[in-house]
Amino acid sequence: MANGKFISYLRVSTARQGASGLGLEAQREAVSRNLNGGQWQLVQEVVEVESGERNDRPAIAEALRLCRLHRATLVIAKLDRLARNVHFISSLMESGVDFIACDFPEANRLTVHILAAVAEHEASMISARTKAALEAAKARGVALGGQRGSLERMRGMAAKGTRVSATVRQQSAAKRRDDLLPVIADLRSNGAASLRAIANGMNVAGLTTARGGQWTATQVMRVVASSE
Repeated sequence: MANGKFISYLRVSTARQGASGLGLEAQREAVSRNLNGGQWQLVQEVVEVESGERNDRPAIAEALRLCRLHRATLVIAKLDRLARNVHFISSLMESGVDFIACDFPEANRLTVHILAAVAEHEASMISARTKAALEAAKARGVALGGQRGSLERMRGMAAKGTRVSATVRQQSAAKRRDDLLPVIADLRSNGAASLRAIANGMNVAGLTTARGGQWTATQVMRVVASSE
């Protein structure tokens, strides 16, 4: 039984399917069936039409943005193919958004982490095999060069990882700000001339602050100021 707010993400592979609606109705039905029962609100449906060759998916980014804005859960009609897309996995992991997969009800954010871990394990196994092959070649007397450079590159990558980790919170705050700015701009274009009016509009839209509270003029001012 579902409760709360939800954003649905539907996907078809070709523009022709998108125009005809082929496949979309089945996905909508799956979402509706999955959410049936309970007190829930489907805030918005996001449809993506893309080819199998593309990794950049603007619609999934928009769906995740809406989930963060409305503190909603993402509903995915079909996870089976998406789960094999590295871009999708990384986007979902970084977003901090909870999700429901209609074709894989047991899936959760831990599942996505496991998928990423499997990919990392495969990369580690490749690295281990490469190292073993180099050691075997060295034992046969084959001259191996460039090791110092490789170690230096590895140290550089480790240092970069440390710097990236130190900025995670800043990036999260910046992402939240970037999600909110289009909403503020839209409210202004629709007549919200003051910070208080913008705050009221955001509250009416069901948006909450980072701590889950109501918006005030001061909080809106901080968001706007942080973008300047």
